[in-house]
Amino acid sequence: MKILKKGELIKQNLLVKTMAERHILEKCTSPYLVKLHYAFQTETKLYFVIDFLNGGELFTYLRKEQRFSDERTKIYAAEMVEALAYLHRSGIIYRDLKPENVLLDYEGHIRITDFGLSKIGLKGDTQTHSFCGTPEYLAPEIISGKGHNMQADWWSLGALMYEMLSGRPPHYNKDRNEMLRSVLHVVVPMKSYFEPVSSQFLSQLLERDPEKRLGGFKEG
Repeated sequence: MKILKKGELIKQNLLVKTMAERHILEKCTSPYLVKLHYAFQTETKLYFVIDFLNGGELFTYLRKEQRFSDERTKIYAAEMVEALAYLHRSGIIYRDLKPENVLLDYEGHIRITDFGLSKIGLKGDTQTHSFCGTPEYLAPEIISGKGHNMQADWWSLGALMYEMLSGRPPHYNKDRNEMLRSVLHVVVPMKSYFEPVSSQFLSQLLERDPEKRLGGFKEG
């Protein structure tokens, strides 16, 4: 159960985002997205009853094991592709794909959670200009502020896959500004131990030009 204080949401100007998150949780039915079962409220709080996923966060396993095998990464990535494609067909950009937001069920399948940064109501090449997300997984077009669409999610998938295979996101740097500069200007080097097909796939996802990035510029 997710419990939110109304006063804090209003104070932090998060009420609209919270209602958008409820809409996504309630309407989306992909097997790879967390589902809302019930929602109710009291005078001071909002309550969301969502899926119970006892497998924990992908983040926990990644930090413990450092790197995943190619086979394991492919399975997780395939399910993330299905989840993102479903959201995009529904006119939603996710914008916060990272290990902490990927949960595992008791069978080891993924469920994406936390839609607080998602943007709804977008189609095709419609763009938005909000600067949001987690620095390690931000697409170049979000950082530059030139406008972004659903292609930004495919960059984030590439960054997360790279981390699953190597242990760190592709442009990781303790200096946040240097990391963001690297995303904008440095081509991601592929590790020598990556399988050729993985290197090719990652290179296409981590393409700085969103029109050339794998995923399709005009989705939906």
